[in-house]
Amino acid sequence: MTAELKRKRGESSTSRKLRKVSPAVNEDPTPFVVSEAESDAENDGGVGLDEEEWQGVAQEEHSSVKKSTKPTGEEIRAIKDASNLFRSSTFKLQIDALLPNVQPKSKRKPPLERFLLSLHTHLSRLPDIPAKHPLEAARGLLKNGVSVPYSAPLPTEDTQWKVAFSKPSDITLVGSWANKTSVKGHDGTTYGVDLAVEMPSSIFQEKDYLNGRFFHKKAFYLATIAAAIANPKSGLNVNVSYLSTNDDPRLTKLVLEPKLDGSQTDFTKLNARVYIIPTLSPQSPLSLHRLSPAHANIRVASEGDSDDSSKLPSPLYNTALLTSLTPKSYLLSIHAIQQNVPAFNDALSLIRVWANQRGYGESGAGGVSVRGFDSKGPWWTALLVLLILGEEPTSAGKGLGKAKRKPLGRGLSSYQLFRAVLDFLAKHDFENEATFVKADEGHRYTPDEYQSNHEVVFVESSSTVNLLAGVPLGSMKLLSGDAQKTLEILNSSTNGSVTVDPFPEVFLQDHRDLQTRFDAVVHVDLSTVKSRKPNIHLTLDSGSASNAVLNSLSSMLCQGLGNRIKSLAILHPSSSPRLLSQAHPSTSHTIHIGLVYNTEHAFRQVDHGPPATETDTTVIERFRDFWGDKAELRRFKDGSIVESVVWDVQTIDEKAHVPTRILKHILQRHFNISGEAVHTWQTSFDGLVRLPESVSRYYVGSGLSMGTKGALGAFDGLVKAIKALSNDENLLPLSVMNISAASDSLRYTSVFSPVPLPSSIASVLPSNARYVYPIDFVIEFEKSASWPDDLKAIQKVKLAFLERIAMGLMKNDPALKAGVVVGNGLADSDILDVARLEVVNAEGWAFSGRVWHDREATLLDRIINNTSGLPHVAAKKSKEARQGKEYHDAIRARESYTRLFVHSPQHHRAIAKLCHQFPAFAGSVRLAKRWFASHWLLRGHISEEVIELLCAQFFVSDGWDVEVDDERDALNRTAVPGSKERGFASLIRFLKEWKWENGLFVPLYGSSALVSKQPKAVTAASTGVWRVQTRMDEEGAIWTMHGPDAVVARRVQALAQATWKCLQDMETSGKGSVMSIFDHPTEDYNVVIKLNPTVIPRYHQNVVLDESNLSKYHKNDANSLARPGFDLLNICTRICRCHTYQDTFRIFHDYFGGDRFGIVWDPSLKEPRPFRVIGAFSFCSSAESREPESATKKGKDKDMVVLNDQGVLGEIERLGRGIVSGIIVQI
Repeated sequence: MTAELKRKRGESSTSRKLRKVSPAVNEDPTPFVVSEAESDAENDGGVGLDEEEWQGVAQEEHSSVKKSTKPTGEEIRAIKDASNLFRSSTFKLQIDALLPNVQPKSKRKPPLERFLLSLHTHLSRLPDIPAKHPLEAARGLLKNGVSVPYSAPLPTEDTQWKVAFSKPSDITLVGSWANKTSVKGHDGTTYGVDLAVEMPSSIFQEKDYLNGRFFHKKAFYLATIAAAIANPKSGLNVNVSYLSTNDDPRLTKLVLEPKLDGSQTDFTKLNARVYIIPTLSPQSPLSLHRLSPAHANIRVASEGDSDDSSKLPSPLYNTALLTSLTPKSYLLSIHAIQQNVPAFNDALSLIRVWANQRGYGESGAGGVSVRGFDSKGPWWTALLVLLILGEEPTSAGKGLGKAKRKPLGRGLSSYQLFRAVLDFLAKHDFENEATFVKADEGHRYTPDEYQSNHEVVFVESSSTVNLLAGVPLGSMKLLSGDAQKTLEILNSSTNGSVTVDPFPEVFLQDHRDLQTRFDAVVHVDLSTVKSRKPNIHLTLDSGSASNAVLNSLSSMLCQGLGNRIKSLAILHPSSSPRLLSQAHPSTSHTIHIGLVYNTEHAFRQVDHGPPATETDTTVIERFRDFWGDKAELRRFKDGSIVESVVWDVQTIDEKAHVPTRILKHILQRHFNISGEAVHTWQTSFDGLVRLPESVSRYYVGSGLSMGTKGALGAFDGLVKAIKALSNDENLLPLSVMNISAASDSLRYTSVFSPVPLPSSIASVLPSNARYVYPIDFVIEFEKSASWPDDLKAIQKVKLAFLERIAMGLMKNDPALKAGVVVGNGLADSDILDVARLEVVNAEGWAFSGRVWHDREATLLDRIINNTSGLPHVAAKKSKEARQGKEYHDAIRARESYTRLFVHSPQHHRAIAKLCHQFPAFAGSVRLAKRWFASHWLLRGHISEEVIELLCAQFFVSDGWDVEVDDERDALNRTAVPGSKERGFASLIRFLKEWKWENGLFVPLYGSSALVSKQPKAVTAASTGVWRVQTRMDEEGAIWTMHGPDAVVARRVQALAQATWKCLQDMETSGKGSVMSIFDHPTEDYNVVIKLNPTVIPRYHQNVVLDESNLSKYHKNDANSLARPGFDLLNICTRICRCHTYQDTFRIFHDYFGGDRFGIVWDPSLKEPRPFRVIGAFSFCSSAESREPESATKKGKDKDMVVLNDQGVLGEIERLGRGIVSGIIVQI
C-alpha cells in the first residue's frame, strides 16, 4: 500500500477530460470520465455540420442584452412533465446527457456499413462444397489452418451422415445494432454487430436434431466461412477468430475485427466487432415439437451410464438448437414494439447501463462477470416486452387461466419503464414462478415441461426459447437483490429524507466490486476438479465439461447452504476470442464464488435432516450421501432423534465462518477440491482483532468470564453494588437513580475482546502485556436542592460522593479495590469535571465512573451567555471580561459536559442496539478502528465514536428502529452487510469518495426515538472539518470538533484510496496479504521516532507484533499490580499534542501498542518571522539556520527567528530516555 500511495501522489498531473453528466442546479455535477486515448480517438473523426460532438450540459454565456427570466408556458409544461415522467427535471437532464455517451457515434458508422456491404457480397459468392464425411471435411479445412469446432458427442469414422456447404439463403443484420439499442460496455469492451447468416435448408435432414448432428453441420458451415474470410484473397482485411458464448462450442460464432489500415472499410474508431452467427431457416426439415424442454435428443450410451440415460431430457441442448431460430424473429418483433413505444430504446439503454455497472454482461480483460449473463441481450429486451405486452396466462397454449401481469401504458417515459423493470426484478419469485411473455398464438410447450427441466423460466413472445436456460438460480437472486437495492436508493431520495442525488449511484458508479457486494468471496482453483459421480449426460447437455461442473457446483452449493444465504453467484471471466486453429475454447481454472448471507440463519450451527422414524430409507440415504461423514444421528432436548450435521465452533469469530466451512466441505466431498485450492480472507482479518496466542493462552482454561459478555456481567454486579450503598443514608445522602454505560467494551465495538487482568494472570504476563482497559460509566443521583449552586463547589461534592462510594464498595467486598482519581494532566480549571471513581473487582475487571449533575449545564450556560440567575437583574460584562479565563473555562467545561454526560450514554445505547440487530456491525467497527489506529489516526485525530457513526450508515436507514420493533423483513435488505469484511470494505470505499465538505447524516436514532435537542456543541478551538450529523447532534460536531482537520481528512482519503486498490487486487487475483492494508507508510513524516517495545504497556496489541519482545525476560513480577488505563506512551503523546508542542508539530501514533510515532512540523514555522516574547514554540535565529554561503544576509536577519527543530528533537530524546530508541529525520 506504501507503493500505491506514492503512485497516487505522482498521478496528480495526469491529463484527463471530463464530461458533465449531472447538470443539477446548485450541486457539483458528477463527471463522466473519458480516457485521454478515447477522447483523442473521438476527435480524430471530426465533427460534421449536421451533428456536433456532445460537449455536456453547460450554461450559455451571458449576453449583453438582458432577456426575460420568466419561463414561458411551454417551458413550465415541460418542467412539469419532466417532474411527473422522470422523477424530476434534473433527473431528466441527467438521463439526456448520459444516453449519447453510451451509444455509438453516428459519424463513425459509415466505414462499418461499407464493410458490411463488402462482406455481404463476399458471402453471397462463396462456392458450394459437396457433402463429405465430417472428419474428412475437417481435415481439408485444417490444411488451411482452420479447425472445425465440433461439439460433443464428436463425430467418428463410423458416422453415417455428411456435412456440406451452400451459399447462405439469407444474410440479415440483427440484434441490438440493427435495432439501434447498443450501449457501451465496461473495461474497453466493444460494440457487437450481429450478422445472421441463414444456412440453407438443403444441407439438413429431419433427424439432425439428434446427438449433435445439427451443431456439427453448423460448425462446418461456420468454419468454411471463416476460411473464406481469412483468405488474403478475400480483400476484407480483418482478423478472424472464434468465440463460444459461455464457452459452449455449440454456440460458437465468428468474430471479425478490423485491421488499422486507414481504408474506407476500416471501422477501428467505432470500437466494434462483427459477429457472424449461423442461423436456421424456419422452413428447415427439423421438427420443433421434437425440441421441447422435456424431449430427449442426446441418445448416446457410455460405460457407467444406466440404460435410461438415453431417455433423460436434454433441455439445455434443445435450447441451444432453438436459439438458431430466433435472431430474425426477434428483430422483427422488437422493431414493431419500437414503433408503438417511443421510449423503448432509451429505456432499454438505461437497463443495459444499469446491468453493465453491476457485472451482468460481458467483462473486459482481467474482469469477471456474473455467470449466466454473457450475451444475454435478448433477455433485457424481453423484460421490457413483458411489461409492454403483458404476461401469458399460466395455462399457456390452452386458452385457460388468467394473466398475472397486465400490460403497461405505451406512453410511459424511459425512466418509468426502467423503474417498472426494477420493480419486476425485485418482486418476482424466479424460483417458483415461470414467466411467459404474451404471444399472439399462445406458447408451444406447457409450463410443466419448462419448470420440471429448468431452474428459471422466462419464455419470450415468439414461444421458442427459455431465455434464462442455464442461468443459475443464485445469479437471478443476486439480480433481484440489486434491483431491490436500486429501488431503495431511488425511493430514499423521493421521501425527502436524503438530499444526495441518486443518479450517480444508479447509473455511473461501478458496483462490480466483490468486496462490497458479497459477504464472503471464495476463490476456487478448478484445476484438480473431479466430480464424485461423473454424469456424461449432464456434460453433453451442458455443452462442455466445464459448464457441467459449474452447473452442478452451483446447484449443490445452493442445496447445502439452503436458507443461510440470500444468493450465491459464480463469477468468472467472459468468453474470449480464440484462434481459428483452436477448435474448442479454453476456460479459466479460477472462479469466484460470492455469498450474500441471510443473517437470520447464516451462522446456524446445526442442520436437521430426516427423523430416525422416516419410513422412506432413500431419503436418509440421500442425506447421508450428500453430507458424508458430517452426517450423524443425534438426540435433542425435545426428545427428537434426527439425522443432523453439526458445525462445531470455539469462538464467535469461528461462528462467522460456518457458511464458508460448508462450502469447503461440499467442494471437497463432491468435486475433489482440497482446502488448499479454496481461499478466503476471513481468517486473516480475524487475526487483526485478536490477542496474540502467547497472551491469550493464559486465559484459556482459566475459568474467567471473558469478552463483552463477561464485561457486562461484571458491570451488572458493580451497578448492583453501588445501588446497594443507597440504603445507608449515612454513607450516601442521595440515592443513586441510574448508572449508564459509556464504553465500547460494553457495546461489542472494542477492537479487542475485553478481558480482565486478575493478579494470577498479571504475575505471569510480561510487563508490556499487562494493560487493562477501564470501562467507563456515568452515575446519576436523585434530584435534590441540597446541591450547591457554585461550579467549583459542585466538583468538590462530586469528589466527596466518589470517595464515599469507593469506601462503601471496599467495605462490602474486601477483594475489590477502589479509589478516586483526580485530574487528567492537562486541565487547570476548577470547574472542569476531572474526578473519576476507579474500581478493580476481584476478577480483574477495571471500571472508571463519573458523577452527572444536570445543574452544571445551567450554571455554565450563564457564564457563556453572560446572564444572571435572576431575570430582573442585568449582569452584563464588558467584552474583555466575557472573553477572559472564566469564559474559556466554561466553554471547555460545557463541551466536556455535553459530550460525557449527554451524548456519550445515548450514543452507547444506540450503538449497542445496532450490534444486537446486525451481526456484522460490531465486527465492521472493530476492523475500522484497527485500520484507523494502524495508520496512526485513532484517538489522536479521529474519535472512536465518529468511526462507529461512519460504519452505522451502511446498516441503518430512515425508520430502521420501527422495523426492528415490528420485526419486519425490511431489516434483511440486501444492502446491509452480513459480514465484517464487507462492512469494512464499504467504509473504505465511502472514505475514498466522500466529499466531507458536504457533511453526512446518519439516522442512528431512527424516527421513533425521543431525543431532546441539545445546544450547539462547538468550542472556540474547534478544528474538525468532518460533520457527521444525527438527530441528537444536528451540528454534527460533537465527536469531530477536535479533529480531523483538513490535513488529516485529506490524509484519510489518500489512505482509503490506497487501501481500496489493495482490496481490489487481493479479491481479483486471490493473492496478497491482509497485512498490507494495515502497513502504514511513513515517507510523508518529517521525523519518525522509534520506541522501546519492552516498556510499552499495550505492545501486545501491536498490529505488527514481534512476539520475541513479549518474552519472560521483560517480565517484572514485583510490579504486576493492575493500573487501569495506564499507558505511558499515550499519555506522553497526548501531552505533546495538546500542550507542550501543540503549536510546533502534529504527532501521529498507533493507539494500540505502536512502537513508532511520526512528527510533521508546522510548515509556517520554517519561515523567518520577527522575534516575539513567549512565541509558543522553540526557536532560533534565522541567521544561525542559514547555510554558510548565505552568511552575508545575517545582519539583515538578526531579528528574525525560525523553528529550532534540532532543539525540539533534543528535548524529546532527553525526556524520552529509556523509551525512545531512535530518531529518524526524513528530508
